[in-house]
Amino acid sequence: MKDFLTLAKERHSVRKYKDTPVETKKLNAILEAGRIAPSACNFQPWIFLVINTPDGMAKVAKGCNPFGAPLAVIICADTTAAWVRGDYKNHGDIDATIATDHMMLCAQDLGLSTCWICAFNPNVIRADFNIPDHLVPVNILPIGYADAEPQSPERHIHARKSLENIVKYGTF
Repeated sequence: MKDFLTLAKERHSVRKYKDTPVETKKLNAILEAGRIAPSACNFQPWIFLVINTPDGMAKVAKGCNPFGAPLAVIICADTTAAWVRGDYKNHGDIDATIATDHMMLCAQDLGLSTCWICAFNPNVIRADFNIPDHLVPVNILPIGYADAEPQSPERHIHARKSLENIVKYGTF
């Protein structure tokens, strides 16, 4: 296993995948990474819908572009099981996103690639996969072996804002 910053810097969104299947052992490790993610008050309000058949991936493609990945995980938030802050902010979407990030980094560590997709048609995804009303599809995570050159980990030097531009101490 690499150190965390190296892993995080090497991870990038992949938009072209080989048709090589993802091994069950690796998929299970990725799902486990999502399962153990932190959540508000440890409510764990997520459901992971694994789509790993050609017919299922064709349905995913009706709602978004999975870039030819052999499988995808639709990460849903259970709005009835999520912690709600005093101002009525339901944290299901935040918790589902934390789980997504854990799965994404685990996939990277296992030699797989992902592309975090938020730009999808939730009505199509909901209808085609019979997602109940109390579950909100938050993210779609295509997973597979990249069919493209990896991006340089050094890209963050210029592609990201500097710490001086994003960190404040004590007050604004």
